[in-house]
Amino acid sequence: MESQQSFDDTAIYCPQVKVDLIPVKNQEFHTLEDVETFYKSYAKESGFDVKSFTSEKKNGVIVRKAYVCSKQGTSKVTGKKRNRNRTRVNCKARIVVARRATIGKYVVTIFDEGHSHPLTTLRRKHLTKIHREVSSIHKSLTKQLTAVNVPTCTQFDFLGVHSGGVENIGCLQQDIYNYKRDCRKEVEGHDGDMLHEYFLLEIEKDPSLIFKIEADNENRITHIFWADAISRRSYKFYGDVVIFDTTYNTNMYSLIFAPLVGVNNHGQTIILACAFLSNETTDSFVWFFKEFLDAMPGDAPRMIITDQDPAMTKAISEVLPQTFHRYCSWHILNKFSEKIDPGKYTRYYDEFQDCIWNSENRDEFDARWTSIVVSSGLSDNGWLKTMYDIRSTWVPAYVNHIFSAGMSSSQRAESGHAFYKRFVSKENTLLDFMLQFNRAVTRQRHMELMEDNVDINEKPNFHSPF
Repeated sequence: MESQQSFDDTAIYCPQVKVDLIPVKNQEFHTLEDVETFYKSYAKESGFDVKSFTSEKKNGVIVRKAYVCSKQGTSKVTGKKRNRNRTRVNCKARIVVARRATIGKYVVTIFDEGHSHPLTTLRRKHLTKIHREVSSIHKSLTKQLTAVNVPTCTQFDFLGVHSGGVENIGCLQQDIYNYKRDCRKEVEGHDGDMLHEYFLLEIEKDPSLIFKIEADNENRITHIFWADAISRRSYKFYGDVVIFDTTYNTNMYSLIFAPLVGVNNHGQTIILACAFLSNETTDSFVWFFKEFLDAMPGDAPRMIITDQDPAMTKAISEVLPQTFHRYCSWHILNKFSEKIDPGKYTRYYDEFQDCIWNSENRDEFDARWTSIVVSSGLSDNGWLKTMYDIRSTWVPAYVNHIFSAGMSSSQRAESGHAFYKRFVSKENTLLDFMLQFNRAVTRQRHMELMEDNVDINEKPNFHSPF
């Protein structure tokens, strides 16, 4: 391990490099870029960082320019700032060039070689800023790895293996984070336009794709709806029963992701339509359901399954009055532990479950529910009274007369959220989200294709006891 040693503030440290790398007075350069490149090459070999310093102009042309060691000057702290280590030690190392009009070149007029601090050793040179740059190859690799949700820390490990060691990568992990930050900044203020252009390009490939983007008075996006040809065709065959649920943390703008899903003939969850909403108000849900009905072929669904969100319930009754609105049984059952006494929950929950799932008709359910409530002493529980009053929206004995494709909860939507979040994150721009989300949908549809292939090429074995 390399030991840390104190250094003498009065000592002068001179780089030990090849002679042809050392600047000399009266050395000539065609441009300032040539000066900077030469001095930085010298600094790389020497073990220090360079920063551009003072310059003088005459008639718009730089006639004098200085480049100095990054430790030039002194560190000053004014006011309340976060505590940082002192990095400047008033180093005097520098190169100064002046433009000679007679020859049209820049000439070295001052070269101070000595540093007032130890120079970076060979083992630590890759840590200095002058040695660090995210190369074009690494930028490309980073974009590709990000596209398949490889975390930045894992990307850096991969680059280390690919380069034969982290010291050979040419940058630090923080540099990759900074590069990604800069990429995000490039699209700030343009993300909505880029998303619009993306949809227009997609329409060229899929003319049946439908999308709509709405913004407020300040030109901030409030609603986005889209459904491609496959989703619209799927609705035609599997749109009798749909599930609607929302989720968060899928984009950097905190827009709410609202997919509407169904189930296909293989029992797989499929995407029927998607939206981004700025809030979960009745107006937003009304907007979504109207766009959904306009986009889909055929009539409204026969059943929609959601949680008990009041705004969602109101919107469905307004836009889908002929659609049976079923509440998610799973959400209701999960609330038993919150709404009733812990001791009574432990003792009677199984009885409630058996009553809900195994009652063969409405009369049996009513009788069993009443018996359990009385015997448990929960007759005064307001939440149980409310759940009983709305039993026609969630209890199987009351809703099984309507085709539900074997679904009684919105868990399919929630498991779908978990699946999509393997591809998207809260750091995504809207365009990033679409690219990543389409990867997820492509994976989902490929699984459907595999099941179709099995149906065509394989036949089930039928067994008979006779």
